[in-house]
Amino acid sequence: MGAVVGEQTHHHVIIIGAGFAGLGMAIRLQQHEMTDFVVLERAADVGGTWRDNSYPGCACDVPSALYSFSFELNPSWSRSFSGRQEIWDYLRHCAQRYGLAPRIRFHHEVLAASWDHLRRCWQVSTNRGQLTCDVLITATGPLSEPKIPSLPGLDTFQGKVFHSARWDLDYDLRDRQVAVIGTGASAIQFVPQIQPTVGSLTLFQRTPAWVMPRGERRIGDVEQRLYRAMPGLHRLVRAGIYCGREALVPGFTVNPRLLKIAEKTARAHLRRQVADPELRAKLTPDYAIGCKRILISNDYLPALTRPNVEVITSAVARVGADWVQAADGTRRHVDTIVFGTGFHVTDMPMASWIHGRDGRALAEVWSGGAQAHRGTTVAGFPNLFILVGPNTGLGHTSLIYMIESQVAYTIDALRHLRRTGAAAVEVRPEAQAAYNRDIHRRMRGTVWTTGGCASWYLDAHGHNTTLWPTFTWRFRRATRRFRAAEYLVHETATMAPCGCSLR
Repeated sequence: MGAVVGEQTHHHVIIIGAGFAGLGMAIRLQQHEMTDFVVLERAADVGGTWRDNSYPGCACDVPSALYSFSFELNPSWSRSFSGRQEIWDYLRHCAQRYGLAPRIRFHHEVLAASWDHLRRCWQVSTNRGQLTCDVLITATGPLSEPKIPSLPGLDTFQGKVFHSARWDLDYDLRDRQVAVIGTGASAIQFVPQIQPTVGSLTLFQRTPAWVMPRGERRIGDVEQRLYRAMPGLHRLVRAGIYCGREALVPGFTVNPRLLKIAEKTARAHLRRQVADPELRAKLTPDYAIGCKRILISNDYLPALTRPNVEVITSAVARVGADWVQAADGTRRHVDTIVFGTGFHVTDMPMASWIHGRDGRALAEVWSGGAQAHRGTTVAGFPNLFILVGPNTGLGHTSLIYMIESQVAYTIDALRHLRRTGAAAVEVRPEAQAAYNRDIHRRMRGTVWTTGGCASWYLDAHGHNTTLWPTFTWRFRRATRRFRAAEYLVHETATMAPCGCSLR
């Protein structure tokens, strides 16, 4: 049967990343008796985003009922919106329950991957050595690489600097003079947590966010026991919440005026929590709600009203040894800078180190804008499957639904390879182009393209290559089966293959 997983240098499948996507893929491979695979994880534990983001107050803004695999529901969520620790515990539970530990190589960071067309395999370089595989699946996720802006003088700053996704848990913020740069989903969670502790907090806000009330409740023991005893009830509740979230889609994609009710709710929330009209004006967006990610919080706005907090409505222009200066000239002395500036989403770092059939990097192929066929495969990159690829992100519901759709599509493609004996499949350029024309057509007229804002959903060319532009069940339907006619088939290798795989 060959060497054990930990010793093999060739596998049928290599999965990069052990977050939701990577674990979901690994579990489904096992369930389909495709056991010759390995998961490469650069860290020491599973969890991905939920392992790395340890900042105070870190939590999910998707309802807990939707934030689990459909095949492994969690009846034990303690709140309707789960905190980071519970989600991380859930992922570790999944890895343990499905016996994935022997198949995960921790501390293995992938440095490069290149398709060897003569041998019909992927050459994968890691910090621990070389591996090969027939099929490469990336599950690195869009929220894995923190984005720190290139600010003049940042290298001269004498104080402490860190990003929210790399929070320094050993650093004591008590009485510190803190500059927070960025006002996205992470900042609205950690700002209320650190505000009572710090000496002063200066929030540099380039663009205010629409903030909705966080309608959160505790899930008691009785409800948890009911879910354990009656999984059907749990699934019914989950389905109801899913349908409620899908009902928001027409407002985002068909007629943004349908979101006026949400805007009125956000404005009322702001009026209730911020009495000062001058501060309230600073915190009122001038773009359509939904154009940028809608945030939910009950404590962020009140935190900004406290005496030790100042909101500066201008982007940071430069940094000095002990100060930060905004573009309007406002300068504040600080000893700590915390970035809440998000992640590399439209410019995924993994695209720079994956090279396809013609030797070009994926980043070069995507230089005019990222695109993939059904969000998963890319012309010129045989046997490469990208989980959470271009235009699979969501602004209204759980990404896990999209991940499971892509996993099923990838499994069907692998079954096709096994059934036909083909060495590789590669999406036809014309199929990919047709699919993406439809994506761009659907994107026109959505709130993300007409709402009057600049968001992280948009790439350098102003294209929304991040979000799925319609109902999620449409994506499930688009990925429910692998359509062989949309793909080129590469037969067996013309040179000695990379290795013998156990399929």
